Amino acid sequence: MLEIKNLSYSAGGTPILKGINLTVNERFVAITGPNGSGKSTLAKLIAGILTPDEGEILFDGQDITKMSITDRARAGITFAFQQPVRFKGITVTDLLSLASCKKLSAAAACAYLSEVGMCAKDYVNREVNASLSGGELKRIEIAMALARSTRLTVFDEPEAGIDLWSFNSLIKVFESMYEKNHGSIIIISHQERILNIADKIVLLKDGTIADIGTKDEIMPLITGTGISAAPCRVVGTC
Repeated sequence: MLEIKNLSYSAGGTPILKGINLTVNERFVAITGPNGSGKSTLAKLIAGILTPDEGEILFDGQDITKMSITDRARAGITFAFQQPVRFKGITVTDLLSLASCKKLSAAAACAYLSEVGMCAKDYVNREVNASLSGGELKRIEIAMALARSTRLTVFDEPEAGIDLWSFNSLIKVFESMYEKNHGSIIIISHQERILNIADKIVLLKDGTIADIGTKDEIMPLITGTGISAAPCRVVGTC
C-alpha cells in the first residue's frame, strides 16, 4: 500500500529525517519515539503537508512524492492533525458532510458522532469555533476520518485531549474504521495502550528508524530501557 524510499527532510538547514525506508501494508502501524525524533514530520510528509528533500513516497504503486495534499486525499489518504483546526461559521454536520463527500442527514451525522462518544444532539448544529474544547474538536476530527473511510488514515497523537474518553473507546474506533474500509491506519503515539494494538511498531530516534518490529519485539525495548536509550536491531540505523 505505502512505500517510503530513502526519505530525507530538513528545516532551516537542520536535518529532521534521514534516509527513511518503510513499507506499510498492515492493519495498524504505530510510529513512536522521543520528542524531536521526527514522528510528526514523517506523518506530514506522508500526507503531503511537507515535501521531502530526497526520496520517494509510493501509494498503491503510484509515486505521490510531489502530489498535493488535495490530490492525496482524493487518492485515498486521510490525515488527522495533532491540533485540529477551528472553522468559524461551519457546523459539525457541515464538516462531516465534507469529509464523506455527500450531504449527510442529521441522523447520519449523529451516527458518526456517537461512534466517538459524543452526545450527537448537542453537536450536530454546533459551529466548529472557539466554543468547542480541544478534546471535542479531536473527537470530531476522528469522526471525520470515519466518514472519509479512506484506504490510508494517518493519526498524529489521536489520544491528545481526550482524557474524558476512554482509550478502549478510541481503540474500538480504529477497529471499526478497519472493518469498514480494510485499509491501513498509521498512528503517531507514545501511549502504551495504543502501541499494544499495533501490528507493527516503528521506533524513530534522531531522525532515523532505530527499529521496526512487532509489539512483542519492540515493547520490551521501550518499557525496559526507555525510548531514548532503546538499542537498535536494524543494521545501519544507529
